[in-house]
Amino acid sequence: MNEAQFKRRKWQSTIFFIMIILITYVSAVITEFRLIDGLAAIPNAIVWMISNLFITGETLENLPKILEKLAETIFMSIAATTTAAVISLFLSLLGSKTTRVNGFFSMLARFIASFSRNIPVVAWALILLLSFGQNSITGYLALFVGTVGFLTRAFIESIDEASQHSVEALKATGATYYHIVGKAVIPQCLPQVISWILFMIETNIRSATLVGILTGTGIGYSFDLYYKMLDYHTVALITILIVITVIIIEMISNTIRKVIL
Repeated sequence: MNEAQFKRRKWQSTIFFIMIILITYVSAVITEFRLIDGLAAIPNAIVWMISNLFITGETLENLPKILEKLAETIFMSIAATTTAAVISLFLSLLGSKTTRVNGFFSMLARFIASFSRNIPVVAWALILLLSFGQNSITGYLALFVGTVGFLTRAFIESIDEASQHSVEALKATGATYYHIVGKAVIPQCLPQVISWILFMIETNIRSATLVGILTGTGIGYSFDLYYKMLDYHTVALITILIVITVIIIEMISNTIRKVIL
């Protein structure tokens, strides 16, 4: 890199950071956010959490009911992720440049992925809530639709990054489309596919908590119920159980990734 290029990049970086600072300042003015007031409120917030968010012996009496709702959330997240993965794999084969059937289906698959991915899961829950009401089906469908969009995009990238040598070799021998997919594409992408599915299970367990508040299901419903009852001790128990569950799921996922990758 010569001196002129270095100076140009330096100026570009400077202008970029100035723009970020200006955008941040304008955003703070529009939203009436005051950093000093926010920092000043932190000590009071910490004192309130210490005074209210702790577990008591009476709180533990609610543990069986909470664990039942937590299990419901976990199973719903796994079901939504695995079923969405099947649909996503089919769409990704249509959308990938390596395995696409034609341009129309490739564009359609990418559009479906982009549309469902760019609408937040919470927004999907609110939309579906109008049609299906507050039940587990609404929560499942909200997670399902959001997962289809994310996994389709991830699977397309995994397929596109696969080695083309085996694909070209099978094409040269006159292999059919299904043989190419089954013998060359899927075996190469399978570790990445499994890794993405595990990642989405972790993500959906977190999302299912918020979705449950809206749909009246799972651990989110329990959190909302006890919060509205001002039973902060039980709220603390639920929060701790959610954190522990996510950590355990993440540890299991990391162990599986180490084995398959």
